[in-house]
Amino acid sequence: MLQYYAHLRQSSQYINLPTAEIPKPGDELAPISPELARWIRLRAQDLKLRQSDRQWAVDLVNHLRESLLVFLKNSDEQPYFQSASVLSSGSYYEMVKILNPNEFDMMLKLQSPSRLKMTELDQYHGLFYEVALSRSTRSHIRSFLLDDGLTISASKIINEMHRLVRKFISTYRVPGNSWRWVVNRKRPNSPAVTLSLLEVDNGKQELLSVDVVPALEVPSSQGWPLAARAGPDVDNWLGKKTRRSLTHQTCFFVPKKPPGRNLSEAAKESWRISFSHIEKELIKTHGNKRTCCETSATKCCRKQCFKLLKCLIEGLKQRYPQELDALCSYHGKTAFLHTLSIRAQDSLWTPRQLPACFMHLLRALEGHASSGLLPHFFVPTSNLFAPPTFPRKALVFLIQALEEQRRQGLPLLMPPAPAPPLAVHSHSDSQPQLSPVVQQTPVIQYPVILPPQVVEMKSFEQMFKIVALVMVLVYVCYLL
Repeated sequence: MLQYYAHLRQSSQYINLPTAEIPKPGDELAPISPELARWIRLRAQDLKLRQSDRQWAVDLVNHLRESLLVFLKNSDEQPYFQSASVLSSGSYYEMVKILNPNEFDMMLKLQSPSRLKMTELDQYHGLFYEVALSRSTRSHIRSFLLDDGLTISASKIINEMHRLVRKFISTYRVPGNSWRWVVNRKRPNSPAVTLSLLEVDNGKQELLSVDVVPALEVPSSQGWPLAARAGPDVDNWLGKKTRRSLTHQTCFFVPKKPPGRNLSEAAKESWRISFSHIEKELIKTHGNKRTCCETSATKCCRKQCFKLLKCLIEGLKQRYPQELDALCSYHGKTAFLHTLSIRAQDSLWTPRQLPACFMHLLRALEGHASSGLLPHFFVPTSNLFAPPTFPRKALVFLIQALEEQRRQGLPLLMPPAPAPPLAVHSHSDSQPQLSPVVQQTPVIQYPVILPPQVVEMKSFEQMFKIVALVMVLVYVCYLL
């Protein structure tokens, strides 16, 4: 871990900001007030998914996934996608989804007919690559090659994925006929085809969304690119044997080009490396002794801490959408993985330590932001807090916002305060000034997704009330 920071400090992407340090392995957990500890525990409980909502959402998404695979397999107009398979990824499958299962990710694995030539784009520190075949081919992937007959075009792949999904959705019917899937407008620089589930009668409210991301699979025998060859720093956490097994797995490339304008031709057709399947494995099997959370006798608070951090990040983004547009949950996940690697022992994450562990994780993210250093967990030469991907102005604002939240007792995680009583307006012109960073801190309000059983029950109750009222009116009229 230390060599990652030493390398980044010597690079031009290091931002020298005054500030809070990243907690060290031996640092003790700072004491917090009993009131704050109580609210953190309550908020962690609120973030748990409801079983009824989870099952309803998963059934719909699974039906969509299986139907899409059948459609692609039987599609003669695009044979290259016929052998595609799905790798479920994202927060739901990592079991760290918060509140509602309303977002799902599907990685559509596309295989290459030969070894891949992965050329790193110099200015992007190991995250973006030009991907080409090692030799010419007559296979179906030819439709997605550039003029040289070897380089795989990211834009051609994502455009064809959009076309195929739109054609599939035009004939697909959701079980129950109460909802319908629609394909969202293509987002600039996004590798995903996004689907939204809407009600048939009310087509404005989104109940679920699914991101379908095409991904080139690198054969495990070929190995990872040089920038990621060392693998994640998990020696003290999960052991050297586990690290070797991780680095022998496959990796993926998704059709996402670097941010910014005036990109080179190679950058416009570039691919971003992805380790989402390994991130899922790390978060699901997170214990130092590899038995954590598998029995009733060994539990920890790691995932609860991560959920709380995700909730806080989402709250900051909702409160400051323009100032923190560069911030995303992946920054929180990266800080979380680094923290797990540093604080490796299971005894440091017992459930009773939840409030203090979360504050430690929050301090870690604040420390990364203050130093301007957040190394990618798998590609340590890449700094996720480096401009232009994360502008300096946004980073300074994030530092202030995190400090303000911590100093004020995490108001974004608190329940809404009761409405104040009515009072006569004062004639005084003086008004209290709120903080320049946190002027208002409302609790995040997530839409509640009702499963069909609940919707039917509510409709039955309403009809029963109407029938009862009609019977009363008829009886009154009869008496008169």
